[in-house]
This record gives sequence, structure tokens and C-alpha cells, in this order.
Amino acid sequence: MARHGGGRGWYGKLIGAALGVTVLATGASVWTAQAGAAGGSSPKTSASAAPAIKPVDVSIVHASDKGARGVNITIDDGPDPNWTPQVLDVLREYGVKATFCMVGTQAQAHPDLVKRVVAEGHRLCDHSVSHDTAMDKNTQAYQSQQILDAERMITKASGGVRPMYYRAPGGAFTPYSRKLAADRGMRPLGWNVDTKDFEQPGADAIVATVQRELPNGPTLLFHDAGGDRSQTVEALRRVLPWLKQQGYSFGFPVR
Repeated sequence: MARHGGGRGWYGKLIGAALGVTVLATGASVWTAQAGAAGGSSPKTSASAAPAIKPVDVSIVHASDKGARGVNITIDDGPDPNWTPQVLDVLREYGVKATFCMVGTQAQAHPDLVKRVVAEGHRLCDHSVSHDTAMDKNTQAYQSQQILDAERMITKASGGVRPMYYRAPGGAFTPYSRKLAADRGMRPLGWNVDTKDFEQPGADAIVATVQRELPNGPTLLFHDAGGDRSQTVEALRRVLPWLKQQGYSFGFPVR
């Protein structure tokens, strides 16, 4: 699993307005009353107010719960009001379930889409508050804020359904972030096939990448936000039936 994608914190401009957090030059953050209202009355979740959370394995998962002929479709960086509905329509057309790795500010801004993802049988994944691909270079306090605040934002937007996985932006995992997520019941989630769709290489190139790199493993990485994703939508429309023709079934990453 190589690191991928975008610059540092490309959702950074949304944080102050959507989360109520002041981001300092050091990368630390200041919790405010607005942020508390968005995710709870304080940065800490009351143990008496929430059901017990079962920790999961701390290792980064790639395997599919469908076994050797299973594939996992994973969709990163949304939800986006233009592209996520189109991705969902294609998944529904082919009867495929996927894992949506959501950025906290995006989930908070589009709770209707988060609820639709859940209602249509897909799974949620925490992809941090602001998609900071250099968060592994920052403090543990900052990593904690990015992961736990996003968890709260996604859970609230979904109507109470918690993320089942945590995917670090750009693969910027640390031992600390993996353990923190796993202790919260979110299995660290990697990928085997990076379609590079965020580079907009064309639908043909995206499809070719999947076909070429699928022997690397079952977890495929696509994006539904961060730019024009028309090529991703078209590529999925071609990749999904091709995978079925090759005898693959669609599952979720094991937990």
C-alpha cells in the first residue's frame, strides 16, 4: 500500500466553518463551543451515554470477507453532492456494496448523503476531519482530534451508525493512530489497487489499472470527491460488470 493522493489538508478551508475548530500553525487545534455542539458537549464521549465499543484488530486490513475471490470497493473523500449520488446509482445498478471513507467536514455538510449510503447497505469509514496527508508527522493530540472528531461527525450525520473502519489520508498511519482507531472499533483499512482516479487519467486508464493490478490484492481505491469524478463514475460502470464476469464477488474488508 503506497501513499497516495493530494496535498496536505485539502479540506482545510472547511474546518473553521464546519467544525468550529481553530487550526494553529503547529497543526494543533482549539476546541470551541461550536465544535462541541457538532460532536458532543465536550471532546470526550461520556461512557454512560454510549454503548460499549468492542476493540478490533490493530493491523491494517486488506482482505475481503468474501474470501479469495472477493473484492472490496472503497470510495474515498466524500460525500460530495454531485458525485456521490452518481456513484451510489452505479453501485445500485450492479448490486454492489462498498465502503465509503468519509471526510468529517463533508459528512457534516451532507448528512442526507451519509444516511443514503447507510440505507443502501454500504459501510462507513472514518477518513479524518480534514484529509491531512501529513498527519502522521504531527502530534498524537492532533491525530486524535482528526480521528475522533471525524468519528463523531460521521456518526451524527448518519443518524447514529458508527464508522467500522479508519483509513488514514494518503496512508499516513502511525502505530498510535492505528491503535486509537482499533480501540474505537474501527479497523485500520488499507488498499491494494490505487486506481489513481484522483489524477483524472481517463476512464480507460482507470479500468486498465484495475485489470493490471488486481493480482496485488482485493481492496480497490476510488474517489467520489475532491474534483471532477466523471471518469470514476464511468470507470465503475465498466469495472463492476467486468469483475463479475471474472468470477469475483463483492464484499467488505474483514474486521
